[in-house]
Amino acid sequence: MRIGVPKEIKDHEYRVGLVPSTVAELTAKRHEVLVEARAGVGAGISDADYVAAGATILPDAASVFDAAEMIVKVKEPLAAERKRFRRGQILFTYLHLAPDRAQTEDLVASGVAAIAYETVTSPQGALPLLTPMSEVAGRMAPQAGAHCLEKEIGGRGVLLGGVPGVPAADVLVLGGGVAGTNAALIAVGMGADVTVVDRNPEALRRIAVQFGNRVRTIFSTRSAVEMLCRRADLVIGTVLIPGAAAPKLITQDTVRAMKPGSVIVDVSIDQGGCADTSRPTTHSNPTYRVDEVVHYCVTNMPGAVARTSTFALNNMTLPFVLALADHGLKALRDPHLRNGLNVHEGRVTHKAVADALAIPFTPADEALRL
Repeated sequence: MRIGVPKEIKDHEYRVGLVPSTVAELTAKRHEVLVEARAGVGAGISDADYVAAGATILPDAASVFDAAEMIVKVKEPLAAERKRFRRGQILFTYLHLAPDRAQTEDLVASGVAAIAYETVTSPQGALPLLTPMSEVAGRMAPQAGAHCLEKEIGGRGVLLGGVPGVPAADVLVLGGGVAGTNAALIAVGMGADVTVVDRNPEALRRIAVQFGNRVRTIFSTRSAVEMLCRRADLVIGTVLIPGAAAPKLITQDTVRAMKPGSVIVDVSIDQGGCADTSRPTTHSNPTYRVDEVVHYCVTNMPGAVARTSTFALNNMTLPFVLALADHGLKALRDPHLRNGLNVHEGRVTHKAVADALAIPFTPADEALRL
Protein backbone atom coordinates (compact mmCIF):
# COMPACT_ATOMS: atom_id res chain seq x y z
CA MET A 1 0.00 0.00 0.00
CA ARG A 2 1.07 3.60 -0.58
CA ILE A 3 0.77 5.53 2.70
CA GLY A 4 0.86 9.32 2.62
CA VAL A 5 1.97 11.63 5.42
CA PRO A 6 1.14 15.29 4.71
CA LYS A 7 2.39 18.21 6.78
CA GLU A 8 -0.20 19.37 9.32
CA ILE A 9 -1.64 22.81 8.55
CA LYS A 10 -3.76 23.56 11.62
CA ASP A 11 -2.62 26.65 13.53
CA HIS A 12 0.66 25.90 15.34
CA GLU A 13 0.28 22.17 14.79
CA TYR A 14 3.75 20.64 14.76
CA ARG A 15 2.95 16.94 15.19
CA VAL A 16 3.25 14.51 12.29
CA GLY A 17 1.36 11.32 11.49
CA LEU A 18 4.28 8.87 11.30
CA VAL A 19 7.75 8.78 12.84
CA PRO A 20 10.77 7.15 11.14
CA SER A 21 10.58 3.98 13.25
CA THR A 22 7.00 3.41 12.08
CA VAL A 23 8.04 4.15 8.51
CA ALA A 24 10.78 1.53 8.80
CA GLU A 25 8.23 -1.05 9.99
CA LEU A 26 6.06 -0.29 6.96
CA THR A 27 8.82 -0.27 4.37
CA ALA A 28 10.22 -3.53 5.76
CA LYS A 29 6.89 -5.07 4.76
CA ARG A 30 7.24 -3.55 1.25
CA HIS A 31 4.73 -0.77 1.75
CA GLU A 32 5.58 2.60 0.19
CA VAL A 33 5.57 5.67 2.47
CA LEU A 34 5.27 9.13 0.91
CA VAL A 35 6.10 12.04 3.21
CA GLU A 36 5.56 15.70 2.39
CA ALA A 37 8.78 17.72 2.54
CA ARG A 38 9.44 19.14 6.03
CA ALA A 39 6.36 17.40 7.47
CA GLY A 40 8.25 16.32 10.59
CA VAL A 41 10.46 19.34 11.22
CA GLY A 42 8.22 20.69 13.97
CA ALA A 43 8.64 17.43 15.87
CA GLY A 44 12.41 17.40 15.37
CA ILE A 45 12.32 14.89 12.49
CA SER A 46 14.20 15.77 9.29
CA ASP A 47 13.50 14.66 5.75
CA ALA A 48 16.81 12.79 5.90
CA ASP A 49 15.51 10.82 8.90
CA TYR A 50 12.52 9.68 6.84
CA VAL A 51 14.65 8.82 3.81
CA ALA A 52 16.94 6.72 6.03
CA ALA A 53 13.84 4.79 7.17
CA GLY A 54 12.84 4.10 3.57
CA ALA A 55 10.34 6.88 2.84
CA THR A 56 10.07 8.93 -0.32
CA ILE A 57 9.89 12.72 0.13
CA LEU A 58 7.36 14.53 -2.06
CA PRO A 59 7.41 18.30 -2.58
CA ASP A 60 3.90 19.25 -1.49
CA ALA A 61 0.60 18.09 -0.02
CA ALA A 62 -1.07 17.72 -3.41
CA SER A 63 1.53 15.16 -4.46
CA VAL A 64 0.99 13.16 -1.26
CA PHE A 65 -2.82 13.18 -1.42
CA ASP A 66 -2.87 12.33 -5.12
CA ALA A 67 -0.53 9.33 -4.82
CA ALA A 68 -1.52 7.80 -1.48
CA GLU A 69 -4.06 5.06 -0.90
CA MET A 70 -4.10 5.81 2.83
CA ILE A 71 -3.49 9.17 4.49
CA VAL A 72 -2.17 9.14 8.07
CA LYS A 73 -2.49 12.45 9.89
CA VAL A 74 -2.80 13.77 13.42
CA LYS A 75 -5.50 16.44 13.37
CA GLU A 76 -8.79 16.58 11.52
CA PRO A 77 -8.42 17.61 7.86
CA LEU A 78 -9.15 21.28 7.24
CA ALA A 79 -11.32 22.44 4.35
CA ALA A 80 -8.40 22.73 1.91
CA GLU A 81 -7.34 19.16 2.69
CA ARG A 82 -10.84 17.71 2.53
CA LYS A 83 -11.12 18.73 -1.12
CA ARG A 84 -8.29 16.31 -1.93
CA PHE A 85 -9.93 13.08 -0.71
CA ARG A 86 -11.41 10.59 -3.13
CA ARG A 87 -13.58 7.48 -3.00
CA GLY A 88 -11.61 4.38 -2.07
CA GLN A 89 -9.01 6.29 -0.08
CA ILE A 90 -8.51 5.65 3.66
CA LEU A 91 -8.04 8.45 6.17
CA PHE A 92 -6.64 7.59 9.61
CA THR A 93 -6.47 10.50 12.07
CA TYR A 94 -8.28 12.30 14.88
CA LEU A 95 -11.62 13.55 13.50
CA HIS A 96 -13.89 14.77 16.36
CA LEU A 97 -16.89 14.95 14.02
CA ALA A 98 -19.72 15.35 16.52
CA PRO A 99 -19.41 19.14 16.84
CA ASP A 100 -18.21 19.65 13.24
CA ARG A 101 -20.97 19.43 10.65
CA ALA A 102 -18.91 20.99 7.86
CA GLN A 103 -16.13 18.43 8.17
CA THR A 104 -18.61 15.56 8.38
CA GLU A 105 -20.47 16.70 5.27
CA ASP A 106 -17.23 17.12 3.31
CA LEU A 107 -16.00 13.65 4.27
CA VAL A 108 -19.36 12.15 3.36
CA ALA A 109 -19.27 13.89 -0.03
CA SER A 110 -15.73 12.71 -0.74
CA GLY A 111 -16.50 9.00 -0.40
CA VAL A 112 -13.39 8.46 1.76
CA ALA A 113 -13.24 5.81 4.49
CA ALA A 114 -12.52 7.97 7.55
CA ILE A 115 -11.25 6.16 10.64
CA ALA A 116 -11.03 8.24 13.82
CA TYR A 117 -8.33 7.59 16.37
CA GLU A 118 -10.63 8.73 19.14
CA THR A 119 -13.27 6.02 18.65
CA VAL A 120 -11.00 2.99 18.15
CA THR A 121 -11.50 0.76 21.18
CA SER A 122 -9.55 -1.88 23.09
CA PRO A 123 -10.85 -5.26 24.26
CA GLN A 124 -11.14 -3.69 27.72
CA GLY A 125 -13.39 -0.91 26.39
CA ALA A 126 -10.73 1.81 26.61
CA LEU A 127 -9.79 4.29 23.88
CA PRO A 128 -6.13 3.41 23.23
CA LEU A 129 -5.44 6.00 20.54
CA LEU A 130 -7.04 8.82 22.52
CA THR A 131 -5.20 7.94 25.73
CA PRO A 132 -1.72 9.32 24.90
CA MET A 133 -3.04 12.72 23.82
CA SER A 134 -5.42 12.80 26.80
CA GLU A 135 -2.38 12.22 29.00
CA VAL A 136 -0.52 15.08 27.31
CA ALA A 137 -3.46 17.51 27.31
CA GLY A 138 -4.30 16.64 30.91
CA ARG A 139 -0.74 17.33 32.01
CA MET A 140 -0.62 20.57 30.02
CA ALA A 141 -3.92 21.90 31.39
CA PRO A 142 -2.67 22.99 34.83
CA GLN A 143 0.35 24.65 33.17
CA ALA A 144 -1.94 26.57 30.81
CA GLY A 145 -4.28 27.43 33.66
CA ALA A 146 -1.44 28.64 35.86
CA HIS A 147 -0.32 30.99 33.09
CA CYS A 148 -3.87 32.24 32.48
CA LEU A 149 -4.23 33.10 36.17
CA GLU A 150 -1.51 35.72 35.73
CA LYS A 151 -2.74 39.32 35.60
CA GLU A 152 -1.31 40.08 32.17
CA ILE A 153 -3.59 37.42 30.68
CA GLY A 154 -6.61 38.73 32.60
CA GLY A 155 -6.43 36.26 35.47
CA ARG A 156 -6.83 36.82 39.21
CA GLY A 157 -3.12 37.11 39.82
CA VAL A 158 -3.04 33.87 41.81
CA LEU A 159 -0.03 31.54 42.01
CA LEU A 160 -1.23 27.98 41.59
CA GLY A 161 0.81 26.60 44.48
CA GLY A 162 0.57 29.64 46.72
CA VAL A 163 3.42 30.48 49.10
CA PRO A 164 3.85 30.05 52.87
CA GLY A 165 1.17 32.13 54.52
CA VAL A 166 -0.92 32.53 51.34
CA PRO A 167 -3.37 29.81 50.19
CA ALA A 168 -2.81 27.77 47.04
CA ALA A 169 -5.22 28.10 44.13
CA ASP A 170 -8.47 26.11 44.21
CA VAL A 171 -8.45 23.81 41.15
CA LEU A 172 -11.56 21.92 40.04
CA VAL A 173 -11.18 19.05 37.56
CA LEU A 174 -14.36 17.96 35.78
CA GLY A 175 -13.99 14.31 34.82
CA GLY A 176 -11.91 11.56 36.36
CA GLY A 177 -10.78 9.81 33.19
CA VAL A 178 -7.32 9.80 31.64
CA ALA A 179 -7.11 13.56 31.03
CA GLY A 180 -8.66 14.43 34.38
CA THR A 181 -6.39 12.11 36.33
CA ASN A 182 -3.32 13.55 34.62
CA ALA A 183 -4.54 17.09 35.22
CA ALA A 184 -4.96 16.28 38.91
CA LEU A 185 -1.49 14.74 39.02
CA ILE A 186 0.21 17.89 37.72
CA ALA A 187 -2.00 20.30 39.70
CA VAL A 188 -1.18 18.43 42.91
CA GLY A 189 2.51 18.48 42.00
CA MET A 190 2.31 22.26 41.52
CA GLY A 191 0.90 22.58 45.03
CA ALA A 192 -2.72 23.41 44.17
CA ASP A 193 -5.78 22.53 46.25
CA VAL A 194 -7.47 19.99 43.94
CA THR A 195 -11.01 18.62 43.65
CA VAL A 196 -12.09 16.04 41.05
CA VAL A 197 -15.75 15.39 40.19
CA ASP A 198 -17.14 12.49 38.19
CA ARG A 199 -20.35 10.47 37.92
CA ASN A 200 -18.52 7.16 37.88
CA PRO A 201 -18.01 5.91 41.45
CA GLU A 202 -15.23 3.59 40.28
CA ALA A 203 -13.33 6.54 38.81
CA LEU A 204 -13.67 8.40 42.09
CA ARG A 205 -12.45 5.37 44.03
CA ARG A 206 -9.47 4.98 41.71
CA ILE A 207 -8.50 8.63 42.17
CA ALA A 208 -8.95 8.40 45.94
CA VAL A 209 -6.62 5.40 46.05
CA GLN A 210 -4.06 7.07 43.77
CA PHE A 211 -3.95 10.46 45.50
CA GLY A 212 -5.20 9.81 49.02
CA ASN A 213 -6.08 12.99 50.88
CA ARG A 214 -4.19 15.20 48.42
CA VAL A 215 -7.30 15.31 46.20
CA ARG A 216 -10.97 15.65 47.15
CA THR A 217 -13.40 13.52 45.15
CA ILE A 218 -17.04 14.56 44.76
CA PHE A 219 -19.87 12.89 42.87
CA SER A 220 -20.94 15.10 39.97
CA THR A 221 -24.37 16.73 40.13
CA ARG A 222 -25.57 20.00 38.67
CA SER A 223 -25.62 21.67 42.07
CA ALA A 224 -22.18 20.32 43.02
CA VAL A 225 -20.60 21.53 39.77
CA GLU A 226 -22.18 24.97 40.14
CA MET A 227 -21.05 25.33 43.76
CA LEU A 228 -17.52 24.14 43.05
CA CYS A 229 -17.12 26.37 39.97
CA ARG A 230 -18.16 29.41 41.99
CA ARG A 231 -15.32 28.90 44.47
CA ALA A 232 -12.64 27.69 42.00
CA ASP A 233 -9.74 29.73 40.72
CA LEU A 234 -9.16 27.26 37.87
CA VAL A 235 -11.65 24.84 36.31
CA ILE A 236 -10.26 22.13 34.01
CA GLY A 237 -12.94 20.43 31.89
CA THR A 238 -12.06 16.94 30.67
CA VAL A 239 -15.43 15.20 30.33
CA LEU A 240 -15.83 12.80 27.40
CA ILE A 241 -18.54 10.69 25.80
CA PRO A 242 -16.75 8.64 23.10
CA GLY A 243 -17.53 10.01 19.65
CA ALA A 244 -20.30 12.29 20.92
CA ALA A 245 -20.50 15.97 21.74
CA ALA A 246 -19.22 16.77 25.22
CA PRO A 247 -21.96 17.35 27.81
CA LYS A 248 -22.42 20.97 28.85
CA LEU A 249 -21.68 20.93 32.57
CA ILE A 250 -20.92 24.64 33.05
CA THR A 251 -23.87 26.91 32.29
CA GLN A 252 -23.62 30.55 31.31
CA ASP A 253 -25.18 31.46 34.67
CA THR A 254 -22.44 29.50 36.45
CA VAL A 255 -19.75 31.34 34.49
CA ARG A 256 -21.39 34.64 35.43
CA ALA A 257 -21.20 33.64 39.10
CA MET A 258 -17.53 32.63 39.03
CA LYS A 259 -14.80 34.79 40.52
CA PRO A 260 -13.58 37.62 38.27
CA GLY A 261 -10.27 36.55 36.78
CA SER A 262 -10.86 32.84 37.34
CA VAL A 263 -9.97 30.49 34.47
CA ILE A 264 -11.63 27.69 32.50
CA VAL A 265 -9.30 25.38 30.57
CA ASP A 266 -11.64 23.31 28.41
CA VAL A 267 -9.78 20.18 27.32
CA SER A 268 -13.12 18.86 26.00
CA ILE A 269 -13.23 21.53 23.30
CA ASP A 270 -12.34 19.04 20.52
CA GLN A 271 -15.78 17.53 21.14
CA GLY A 272 -17.53 20.89 21.50
CA GLY A 273 -16.50 21.83 25.03
CA CYS A 274 -18.14 21.32 28.42
CA ALA A 275 -19.05 24.97 29.08
CA ASP A 276 -21.86 26.89 27.39
CA THR A 277 -19.38 29.73 26.91
CA SER A 278 -16.61 27.63 25.33
CA ARG A 279 -15.62 28.11 21.70
CA PRO A 280 -12.54 26.80 19.89
CA THR A 281 -9.35 28.86 20.04
CA THR A 282 -5.85 28.46 18.61
CA HIS A 283 -2.32 28.59 19.93
CA SER A 284 -2.00 31.97 18.19
CA ASN A 285 -5.00 33.38 20.07
CA PRO A 286 -5.60 30.95 22.94
CA THR A 287 -7.81 32.90 25.32
CA TYR A 288 -10.84 35.14 25.54
CA ARG A 289 -12.99 36.39 28.42
CA VAL A 290 -16.68 35.99 29.17
CA ASP A 291 -18.07 37.75 32.26
CA GLU A 292 -14.47 38.36 33.38
CA VAL A 293 -13.68 34.62 33.30
CA VAL A 294 -10.66 33.68 31.16
CA HIS A 295 -11.36 30.81 28.75
CA TYR A 296 -8.54 28.71 27.28
CA CYS A 297 -10.04 26.45 24.61
CA VAL A 298 -7.21 25.46 22.26
CA THR A 299 -8.31 22.50 20.16
CA ASN A 300 -4.82 21.04 19.64
CA MET A 301 -3.09 21.54 22.97
CA PRO A 302 -0.62 18.63 22.49
CA GLY A 303 0.62 20.23 19.27
CA ALA A 304 2.64 22.63 21.42
CA VAL A 305 4.77 19.72 22.70
CA ALA A 306 5.00 18.12 19.30
CA ARG A 307 7.91 15.78 19.79
CA THR A 308 6.58 14.17 22.95
CA SER A 309 3.08 13.97 21.48
CA THR A 310 4.13 12.56 18.10
CA PHE A 311 6.18 9.72 19.53
CA ALA A 312 3.57 8.94 22.22
CA LEU A 313 0.86 8.75 19.56
CA ASN A 314 2.91 6.57 17.20
CA ASN A 315 3.59 4.10 19.99
CA MET A 316 -0.14 3.41 20.02
CA THR A 317 -1.08 3.79 16.33
CA LEU A 318 1.67 1.52 14.97
CA PRO A 319 -0.21 -1.84 15.10
CA PHE A 320 -3.34 -0.28 13.57
CA VAL A 321 -1.40 1.43 10.78
CA LEU A 322 0.33 -1.86 9.98
CA ALA A 323 -2.99 -3.74 9.95
CA LEU A 324 -4.58 -1.22 7.58
CA ALA A 325 -1.51 -1.22 5.33
CA ASP A 326 -1.42 -5.01 5.20
CA HIS A 327 -5.14 -5.68 4.75
CA GLY A 328 -6.83 -2.42 3.73
CA LEU A 329 -10.42 -2.17 4.93
CA LYS A 330 -10.47 -5.91 5.60
CA ALA A 331 -8.53 -4.96 8.74
CA LEU A 332 -11.86 -3.61 10.00
CA ARG A 333 -12.99 -7.17 10.60
CA ASP A 334 -11.36 -6.45 13.95
CA PRO A 335 -14.37 -5.02 15.84
CA HIS A 336 -12.22 -2.65 17.87
CA LEU A 337 -10.64 -1.04 14.82
CA ARG A 338 -14.06 -1.07 13.13
CA ASN A 339 -15.37 1.11 15.98
CA GLY A 340 -13.07 3.79 14.62
CA LEU A 341 -14.89 3.97 11.28
CA ASN A 342 -16.90 7.20 11.30
CA VAL A 343 -17.59 7.74 7.59
CA HIS A 344 -17.51 5.31 4.66
CA GLU A 345 -18.51 5.82 1.02
CA GLY A 346 -20.89 8.66 1.74
CA ARG A 347 -22.44 7.31 4.95
CA VAL A 348 -21.94 8.12 8.62
CA THR A 349 -21.07 4.89 10.41
CA HIS A 350 -20.68 6.03 14.02
CA LYS A 351 -23.96 6.38 15.87
CA ALA A 352 -22.82 9.05 18.33
CA VAL A 353 -21.76 11.28 15.44
CA ALA A 354 -25.01 10.72 13.55
CA ASP A 355 -27.05 11.41 16.68
CA ALA A 356 -25.11 14.58 17.52
CA LEU A 357 -25.61 15.99 14.02
CA ALA A 358 -29.12 14.56 13.49
CA ILE A 359 -28.15 12.84 10.25
CA PRO A 360 -28.81 9.26 9.03
CA PHE A 361 -26.75 6.46 10.54
CA THR A 362 -25.53 3.32 8.78
CA PRO A 363 -23.94 0.58 10.92
CA ALA A 364 -20.31 -0.04 9.97
CA ASP A 365 -21.00 -3.73 9.33
CA GLU A 366 -23.63 -2.81 6.77
CA ALA A 367 -21.55 -0.09 5.12
CA LEU A 368 -18.45 -2.25 4.78
CA ARG A 369 -20.09 -5.45 3.56
CA LEU A 370 -17.02 -7.43 4.66
